[in-house]
Amino acid sequence: MSERAAPFYCPYCGDEDLRPGEQGHGAWECGACNRAFQLKFLGLLARGTQRSDTGGDRT
Repeated sequence: MSERAAPFYCPYCGDEDLRPGEQGHGAWECGACNRAFQLKFLGLLARGTQRSDTGGDRT
């Protein structure tokens, strides 16, 4: 099994100075803005595989 993907930048300030957090799985700390955040995968959306044309009649 492969390792989990790491975030490339902080979602708050955009800096790349990230390190794993001590709060557990998915926790990250940003050295630039001093914020801690957690990433969590919720699952796949069933509707994500279907496309619907909501543009109306295109005549």
